[in-house]
Order: sequence, then structure tokens, then C-alpha cells
Amino acid sequence: MSLSETPYWWAGVLEDPPREGRPLPERADVVILGAGYTGLSAARTLAKAGATVVVLEKQTLGWGASSRNGGQLLTGMKLGPATLLARFGRERARALYQSSLDAIDFVERLVVDERIDCDFRRAGHLEAACKPSHFERFKREQELLEAEFGRRVHLIPRAEQRAELGTDYYHGALFDERSAALQPAKYVRGLVAAAERAGASLHEHTPALRIVPQSGGQRVETVRGTLLVKDVLVATNGYTDAATPLFRRRVLPVGSYMIATQPLGRERASALLPRSRVVFDSKNFLFYFRLSDDHRLLFGGRAQFTPSNESSTRTSAEILRRGMVQVFPELAPVAIEFAWSGNVGFTTDLTPHAGQLGGLHYAMGYCAHGVGIASLLGDVMADVLLGRPDRNPFRDLPFRALPLYDGRPWFLPVAGLWYKLRDLIE
Repeated sequence: MSLSETPYWWAGVLEDPPREGRPLPERADVVILGAGYTGLSAARTLAKAGATVVVLEKQTLGWGASSRNGGQLLTGMKLGPATLLARFGRERARALYQSSLDAIDFVERLVVDERIDCDFRRAGHLEAACKPSHFERFKREQELLEAEFGRRVHLIPRAEQRAELGTDYYHGALFDERSAALQPAKYVRGLVAAAERAGASLHEHTPALRIVPQSGGQRVETVRGTLLVKDVLVATNGYTDAATPLFRRRVLPVGSYMIATQPLGRERASALLPRSRVVFDSKNFLFYFRLSDDHRLLFGGRAQFTPSNESSTRTSAEILRRGMVQVFPELAPVAIEFAWSGNVGFTTDLTPHAGQLGGLHYAMGYCAHGVGIASLLGDVMADVLLGRPDRNPFRDLPFRALPLYDGRPWFLPVAGLWYKLRDLIE
């Protein structure tokens, strides 16, 4: 059986008509760089308010992580609640955590309002404990979430976990019912349609080359011409390039890899995840997984701590297959039919960022929690550009560049070894 090195999510999703070669306008109110969740959500909101919006995409619409991710909309952030409180204080920590809940609600409303058929459901998530000490940490986290954030989550001890998670590999789990799941390629296609219905002008294979400040705005130079605009929103996340060097030095592109098994059948798949939750585990070098609607197991992780590329996909697929068999030994003889990768954007403080820097607006750095928060921050930054009340909980957070970093993350393999060592020690 051959291995497809394209995302499983793309299979069966109708391709949009090509948008390359469309004439570029000479002027616009806003140019958005990047046609992923952030850019498309912002374009929709701006265009619905009457702004003239041009979206420039280096590849095809939604080509990056927006159509390659695990389709998990998770409560919380990359930083745990204790770290949020220690770093930001109670008021700001609560606002940041609340943004993750607001993001899931926002996507749910958007899917309903725009009639996007993307299999959205409130699946709930399980965080699986890789070690007994991690489950003890979950107990402290449960208490903290209730006391400081008003959230109720549920502990599932190892003796009871097979009702939720058909493996003995883990040592219990933390369950949060508010998290959701969707089909990311269908969702991004729905956002494309919603943005165009609103009046946004979307352009594929049209990367920005340079942005030059002008009196009253910006000059955006592209491979297909130049636009004069009032504002620019940078929404490139893990694919930020030399066109915006300020942001390229602030976001690290880290590859995330996924595999999809052959269809397992309903009964076999249900034995793995009886209630079809989305799952991630407690390691730094984590695994994440879920079931597809056609009863495959989709299994992902940081198989290699480098930006994704075609040559690394097969190697990473084998690493992930071995990890999958560790968790579910009964899947050892099962064929892998899809393997793919994409870049997620990490920041030095493991926190998303949105605001204005160097005369440009931006939202990025979702640290692998981007499905919901990217969608929400696109809408939030559109409101900022429209002069509406600022709902941005990330405003004014220091967005630090990494010293001596020019956009080529040569040090990521070393960082990967460090995280693997931490997993062993912890």
C-alpha cells in the first residue's frame, strides 16, 4: 500500500478555483499577509465592515498549518495555569486563559453563522499523564483551575482510564469537556468562502517581497505588482519570511508531523477512543491523536524539532508509527496511509502575540494552540484596524526577538535534545 505524503484532511475536499493571476488593485485599506485562519478571519470581519481588503498568500489559500493541523480546539494555553499566574498575575492570567474559551465559542458561532460544514463538535479533550508524577500535577492543576479560573475539569485515574482511552501506556488523564474538534481543511475552505462573500480579494502565489513605510500608510511590493495601503496585518505565523524581518526574528517555525492509519472499522476504532475525545499527552516532546470520521487513528507529534520539509516526512512518519505502537500495541500490523507535516509558530515566551510593531499590525506565535485562538485574533485585530473597542488580551505583552536569530533556526535540534532530556528527567 502506497504512502501519501499529503495531509489526510485534503482527501475528498473539493479544490477551490485558482486565484493566482487575478489583477491586484493599486490601493486598498488593508493588506493581509497570509491566508490561514488569522488572515481569513480578519479579512471576513474587515470586508463585512466595508473595508477594502487584499489577502496575499505565498502558496495556495490555507496551504500551511491551517489545513495540516490535528483539528483540536483546546482550552488553555501552552503555558499551564500555574505558570500563567506566576508570570502575568491574576487579572492578566485570567484574561489570557479566558481567551482560549472565547476562541472556541467564536469558532462555533462562525461555523453556524457562515454555515461551514467542517464537522465541528464539542469533543472534549484528554491530557494523558506519561508518568505517575504528571498525574499528581494534574491534581494540583484541577484545584488551581477551580480556585483561580472558575473552571471545572475532571480527573480520570489510571484504573478508570480505559473507559476513555484504550491503553495502559498512560497513568491517568485530565478531562476538559469544553474543548472541540473539527476538520481543518473543510474549516479553512469555509473561511475562504466567507471572506470572499464579504468582499475580500484573495490572491494565491502572490508573496509580499518588501513593505516600505509611506506617508499615511505602506507600500507593499509583491511578485505581481505594488499596492499602496493604509494598514498591513501580518498573519504568517510559522511561515513568516524575509518580507517582515521584525517578525521573522520573533517566531520560530517548528515542524509538527502527523500520520493517518488505514480505516480501522468502527468497533476497532472505538476500542482506542471510546468517546472520540481529542488527546494530547504530558511530555514536552508530546504525542497528540484523535479519530477521523472514517475510523482512522490520526497520530501526531514533534517527531523532529526542526522546520518541516519534504525530506523529513517519511523519517518522521516512522518515528510516529513507533510512538503510536507504544501507545496502542495492537496497531503494530496496521498500515499507515498518510504522512504529512506543517510548521507551527513558537515564541520565546510560549505565548501568542498580537498588536502593532514597527508600523505593522500582527497576530502570530500560537505555540501549537492556534486553531481557535488564530481565528479569534484575526477577528480581534480586524476590530483594532476598524477603530472598534480593543478586545485584545495580548496587547502590550513584550514580543522579544531571539538574539542572533535571523530566521534560520539552526539551533532547533539542540533545543529538541534538551526537551527530550527533560522528558526523561521529569
